Amino acid sequence: MKKFVLVLIALVLTVAQAHAARIKDVAQVAGVRSNQLVGYGLVTGLPGTGESTPFTDQSFNAMLQNFGIQLPPGTKPKTRNVAAVMVTAEIPAFTKQGQTIDVTVSSIGSAKSLRGGTLMQTMLKGLDGQVYAVAQGNLVVSGFSASGADGSKVVGNNPAAGMISSGAMVEREIPSPFSRGDHITFNLLQSDFTTAQRMADAINNFLGPNMANAMDATSIRVRAPRDISQRVAFLSAVENIEFNPADGSAKIIVNSRTGTIVVGQHVRLKPAAVTHGGMTVAIKENLNVSQPNAFAGGQTVVVPDSDIEVTEKQGSMFNFQPGLTLDDLVSAVNEVGAAPSDLMAILQALKQAGAIEGQLIII
Repeated sequence: MKKFVLVLIALVLTVAQAHAARIKDVAQVAGVRSNQLVGYGLVTGLPGTGESTPFTDQSFNAMLQNFGIQLPPGTKPKTRNVAAVMVTAEIPAFTKQGQTIDVTVSSIGSAKSLRGGTLMQTMLKGLDGQVYAVAQGNLVVSGFSASGADGSKVVGNNPAAGMISSGAMVEREIPSPFSRGDHITFNLLQSDFTTAQRMADAINNFLGPNMANAMDATSIRVRAPRDISQRVAFLSAVENIEFNPADGSAKIIVNSRTGTIVVGQHVRLKPAAVTHGGMTVAIKENLNVSQPNAFAGGQTVVVPDSDIEVTEKQGSMFNFQPGLTLDDLVSAVNEVGAAPSDLMAILQALKQAGAIEGQLIII
């Protein structure tokens, strides 16, 4: 099996390069992923920008008790240099005990800023409630805030959140299913039946018949050696196989907030005629002065005089012939001179008329 794997590594360099994608770029190995960790802790050493809340005081007292310090009953500590925070992190796959990961620290109370603070030892737990890492260290906060005596305040970025690079040390490894069973499963990043079948065919052409089969539109199962060292070399060869993924389905994406419109290359138009015009209503206010005669006994007043002008642009009509492509649609719209908002209305009308072969997605 070792010789077979070495041959695979040598042959992988001969895979065709043109118009192809590597398996590692369009799929990921099932079970090989990062995991989220979260913890609750205290940040100390703040220059008066901390907080004094019930949960912060309770946490502060519990921390002192852990060091053998018992406050007298009824004592309320001044914790303006302490803040309660949530600590979050992601532990990558295959991270080993003793390695470090980055952590993000965010205030959950009324602390004004975490700048200059130090995170006290915080246990980071996974979804199963087990502790997988311990975080501690000095925060790096990019945000700032400044306030004046008159109540004015300037805030830049977010001073109530920061991070600690390599601030957590891994204490427990997360088990991975990578070395289990006789198969490795690849999951496509974008589900597609054609892409799944093409990927399985490419693996079979490279490794031999019946080595891979598509389970559904997302998963492709590949036979793999059980020995972990051979499996790593095997996967290194397989993930670099190149093949031609299928083109996506015909879609038109419209972002109504930004006016961005993206039309896929496979969008086709059925026969249709479109006209789009606009009406402009302009209202002008003219102020006239009404001056009475000298002996009339009246008062001089200002009388508004409104002029309303309605202008309707001549709408242009253009025909879409069967099977028109994206280029034809863009050219026709440019000739009419439609703005993004007008183009959205045209696309919606064409979709309602059944003249678009594809999905119209408005976000």
